[in-house]
Amino acid sequence: MSVPTVSVALCTRNGARYLAAQVESVCAQVPPPDEIVVSDDESRDDSIAIVRAALARHGAAAPTLTVLENRPALGVTRNFEQAVRACRSELVALCDQDDVWHAGRLARMVDAFRARPELLLLHSDARLVDGDLAPMGSTLFEALEVKPSELAGIAAGQAFSILQRRNLVTGATTVFRRDLLAAALPFPSEWVHDEWLAAIAAATGRMDVLPEPLIDYRQHASNQIGARRPTLGEKLAKAIAPRGTKHGERLRRAEVLLDRLASLGPQVPPACLQAQRDKVAHQRFRTELPSSRLIRWVPVLLAAARGRYERFDRGWQSVAQDLLESG
Repeated sequence: MSVPTVSVALCTRNGARYLAAQVESVCAQVPPPDEIVVSDDESRDDSIAIVRAALARHGAAAPTLTVLENRPALGVTRNFEQAVRACRSELVALCDQDDVWHAGRLARMVDAFRARPELLLLHSDARLVDGDLAPMGSTLFEALEVKPSELAGIAAGQAFSILQRRNLVTGATTVFRRDLLAAALPFPSEWVHDEWLAAIAAATGRMDVLPEPLIDYRQHASNQIGARRPTLGEKLAKAIAPRGTKHGERLRRAEVLLDRLASLGPQVPPACLQAQRDKVAHQRFRTELPSSRLIRWVPVLLAAARGRYERFDRGWQSVAQDLLESG
């Protein structure tokens, strides 16, 4: 089988401090990607000039470059949507401006797609580093408290049910087939781009995970989306915090996904569509729980006994939240 072509969707916003290292790590891949599409969200520094200079150092061997400049800024999800729409290769690698790809990262992932024509999306773990690339002693999956059973479930073709509990896919680690965009576009405003791509891939085909870290994922003050393992105190504070609007927002997200899956017809297996209907019903149940903690106990414990929290949430962690949170 021929080697698939690769586009890199690189989104930038005032990334001058880190961009040179990232673009260099992308160009140093063997083989390098075919093109880089930069979608810049109203940078006020020399981000684009830094990208151009880094590519110029590689001469004729550098990927082709497309630059899209947004005035005004689009925001993270819309910026990535614009970038991936402009990509022309068979595979699209999502790329943050402040990370660094490990040597061999792209070849490892491209080989997986080449060997598995049914594979739509692939992601990996990442090494957490500080702003100066010093290792922080943990990985992204450790920060997310990813369980071996979750990784095994994804590898066994059960990704959709795993993702119904929580998202495990981080865009900076992700490569997907451009064919996925036919079902995934446009990205809904209620979702982050990487979570949405993963959900659509899991519902319409096969996604998988590589358990090893393949990039350095910087954690610094300017991260728009970062990763850090919560402390026990933070978990307890979250459990007793006011309910606010978060359950209604999660219900809306579940409904948006159900609507998209229903619109895709035979691309989505009936069992998957029914599972999402059940997810919507469970999320509606959580949203409509009474404000009184005392009155919540019976319905929450009954739902837990029926396995709904284990199937659609974080199990007893979510049960405790619904029992303890205020308001």
